[in-house]
Amino acid sequence: MPLSFYRRNMAKIGKLEVADALIDFVADRLLAGTGVEANHFWAELESIVADLTPLNDANLAKRDDLQEQIDAWHRANKGNTDHGAYTDFLREIGYLDYMSDEVVVSTENVDLEIASVAGPQLVVPLDNSRYALNAANARWGSFYDALYGTDAIDEGEGCSRGKKYNPIRGDKVIERVRDFLDHHFTLDQASHHWVVRYEVVDGDLVAVSGDGTRSTLLRPDAFIAYTGDPAAPESILLRKNGLGLIMSFGEAFYIGKRDHANMYDVHLESAVTAIMDCEDSVSAVDVDDKLTVYGNWLGLMDGTLTRSFQKGGETIERQLEADRVFTAADGGEHVEPGRALMLVRNVGHHLTTDAVTFDGAEIPETFLDAMVTVAAALHDLKGLGKYSNSRARSVYIVKPKMHGPEEVALAVELFGRVEDALGLERNTIKMGIMDEERRTSLALKACIAAAHERLVFINTGFLDRTGDEIHTDMEAGAVLPKGEMKGATWLSAYEASNVDTGLECGLKGRAQIGKGMWAAPSDMARMLKTKIAHPLAGATTAWVPSPTAATLHATHYFQLDVADRQRDLIDRPRRRVGDMTAIPLLPADRQLSVAEIQRELENNVQGILGYVVRWVGQGVGCSTVPDIEDVGLMEDLATLRISSQHVANWLHHDLLTEDQVRSTMQRMAAVVDQQNAGDAAYQPMAPNYDDSIPFQAALALVLEGRDQKNGYTEEILRRHRRQMKAALKS
Repeated sequence: MPLSFYRRNMAKIGKLEVADALIDFVADRLLAGTGVEANHFWAELESIVADLTPLNDANLAKRDDLQEQIDAWHRANKGNTDHGAYTDFLREIGYLDYMSDEVVVSTENVDLEIASVAGPQLVVPLDNSRYALNAANARWGSFYDALYGTDAIDEGEGCSRGKKYNPIRGDKVIERVRDFLDHHFTLDQASHHWVVRYEVVDGDLVAVSGDGTRSTLLRPDAFIAYTGDPAAPESILLRKNGLGLIMSFGEAFYIGKRDHANMYDVHLESAVTAIMDCEDSVSAVDVDDKLTVYGNWLGLMDGTLTRSFQKGGETIERQLEADRVFTAADGGEHVEPGRALMLVRNVGHHLTTDAVTFDGAEIPETFLDAMVTVAAALHDLKGLGKYSNSRARSVYIVKPKMHGPEEVALAVELFGRVEDALGLERNTIKMGIMDEERRTSLALKACIAAAHERLVFINTGFLDRTGDEIHTDMEAGAVLPKGEMKGATWLSAYEASNVDTGLECGLKGRAQIGKGMWAAPSDMARMLKTKIAHPLAGATTAWVPSPTAATLHATHYFQLDVADRQRDLIDRPRRRVGDMTAIPLLPADRQLSVAEIQRELENNVQGILGYVVRWVGQGVGCSTVPDIEDVGLMEDLATLRISSQHVANWLHHDLLTEDQVRSTMQRMAAVVDQQNAGDAAYQPMAPNYDDSIPFQAALALVLEGRDQKNGYTEEILRRHRRQMKAALKS
């Protein structure tokens, strides 16, 4: 179906043709009060598009050329497992950019939440205002609720969770929190378990036990501030490793009602930062969808975003949380941010949008994203909104799916042009680099060099990195089963190299070094046991799937001082580049059984269908999708990329047949239909597979997967989502 079918009314502005709805949004909402005129905005965008599109096209063409050369090398070197020869070849063709010169990041005006505070990071779809507000407000999370409402506390011994409050479980929560206080905010004379009253005396915190013992903190500087009467505070703010903890006192319901100090809740500083995502977690295929994304970001920047929804028969009104005002230990005023510091993730360089055309051609969508998201941030930078996001007066944009330093350099040039267009000082826009494509991870130091004045963030992405690995080396042979990828040589080398390179380039105390998502939002007990591996690896932040997960993951940053850990890691031996180019192939002497192959196919296909049926069928870009065992897992485009590329790889190397893929998809479609049976808006795929647009999209992702540039999924998804929207309107 031609793109023109989906276009709304367009108006000519210079050489641009712009959707009327976007024109109205920019003039009436985006630029209101900023001092930037709409005509100027569009003239500057036109100039950016005219000058930078040829550079972007050249970079994309280089991707294709390098891929063709790699495909040819693998076909000519079947069975060659010499990593050295392969690495030398990648260097010869310019795929691997080695840099021996010293690189020092010099970014200035960076907020403390990014520069020096280690803690969890939320990533949420910006097309969902409720999720966006939840993430922005997840700076402080109830430790009581996070423990009570998840499997972080076992349900044995009468501690079950149910519809009615369980006082036995509540007592376990209080006990667990008191243990936490004892461990991290130790008293000199007693245990927090014995305390019945807290006081502030001459700027110090005093804890009074039931027998009258008066204790103070072993580290008095951990006491920061309080509210209320110092003799009977309403709340007390403590801090360790840069993260705050608030004890709140007074009349309580449920959990805190049985606390002998009337401590009705304890809040941990949780999502210190949050990425508002325009990319992998959204389903935005036309101007209407993009305006929802842009409008929500604007609402976060000017403080006007609200959301009403029904929960438990009540109407809930949600808006941004205000800052928290305390009395400091020295008697002055102390203010704590009420919201996570917000970053925004724009789309990758490979996507285009028909919301704006230039000389009849769609423009790079990332150009439009940059202009609009930064213009929205003017409301924050100029103090026009209700609240402040960046106290350092910076705008933080995460750039995904960049391949190598040339593409990073283009992003730097784009940011400079946007700054000039909107009257901002140079380097106001800061850059986060997603280290999720192999060409970037192999040349990360050169990528950092290209953005050294703007860099505030590098982050590994195992799933996208694996999808890129499979696609780049598609011709090399059949890859390992998906579950075995995490044990492959390249992954540990890649994860370590990301940290080592960041530390070598001076990110410590200036920028975030991040790790990836915990994908099982209902499995918090296991997360608490294992996700401390991320700060242990030297990462100052790691992604979590929910505000509750952020609160629980925050306990790891109380436990470990990441800055100290980075000092331990900074001089360790570097991983060899050859380890990062070790292709995760099935060993030549390993023969998978028919049952193993079929089980792997079913697992992949069920995940693809479960995600695509929501993306294409309902416009949901990120959600918790039941896997083949009915375990809910977070799915987005990165998980889809690896699953679809994995099946495409096995199909290409004859471990599977097309008939086998089709028949398995049909059987798994019935499973996915059953898993979604409780959703009134859901449209089943079976038995009319040929008429199901989501089913056809899932099939195309596999059968056309080998031919998709870099193994990306957006072209197929967008095409089918547009068809679905047209069908729903007809």
